[in-house]
Amino acid sequence: MMRFLTAAFAAVLALPVASAETVQLAAADGVKVFGEVWRAAGAKPPIIVAFHQAGSSSAEYAPIAPRLMQAGFTVLAIDQRSGDGAFGGTNRTAAALAREATYEEALPDLEAALAWAKASAHGAPVVVWGSSYSAALVFLLAARHPGDVNGVVAFSPGEYLSNGTAVRDAARKVEVPVYIDQASDADEVAKSAAILQAVKSTDKQQFQSQSKSTHGSSTLRVDANPAGAETHWTAVLTFLKRFTRG
Repeated sequence: MMRFLTAAFAAVLALPVASAETVQLAAADGVKVFGEVWRAAGAKPPIIVAFHQAGSSSAEYAPIAPRLMQAGFTVLAIDQRSGDGAFGGTNRTAAALAREATYEEALPDLEAALAWAKASAHGAPVVVWGSSYSAALVFLLAARHPGDVNGVVAFSPGEYLSNGTAVRDAARKVEVPVYIDQASDADEVAKSAAILQAVKSTDKQQFQSQSKSTHGSSTLRVDANPAGAETHWTAVLTFLKRFTRG
């Protein structure tokens, strides 16, 4: 176990220092949406648009985005209007809104981020990536914008919205490759399986780790999941390779 933990921490330390660029987007209803961009090298890299879980912000991806960037992806992580200061960050979008927003109200923030990615990709693939409640919303996003989304990554999705079938209803319209991951408890595994079953695409997979897993994208963070993070990294990077092929 100690050797495994040492290797996991060494992998994180070996990543190049990556600075993020702050961006500000405008949602369709006029809300200012703040985000951070980690830009990959090379011409027209694929783009991952990353969304956080409840009570969180783009800071959830601070240790995740550099590794995705190293794998060849530009990453945009935003502060959705439904969120707060988990993982040591500040949710600038929620702070400026100055009121509590529902999960559904954050969908225009995701759409603004997707529009930025589509315009910035110049024809390269765009992958939408959600964590917990935003892992539910990415299915609605992909269903509403089928021509703009090339892949879906969902960490701990569930029927978290007011309409208790909204995510599965949207998943039935999603025809692009889908990767689902979740915490190791039986309830999360079952929620993921129900959504995966509804996905229209035949190119879909649910990863279930034999090691400990944590909720949402934080399962990739060594500080949140020291014993299991690397296993999840291997699985999701294998899925993402299809979007970096020439």
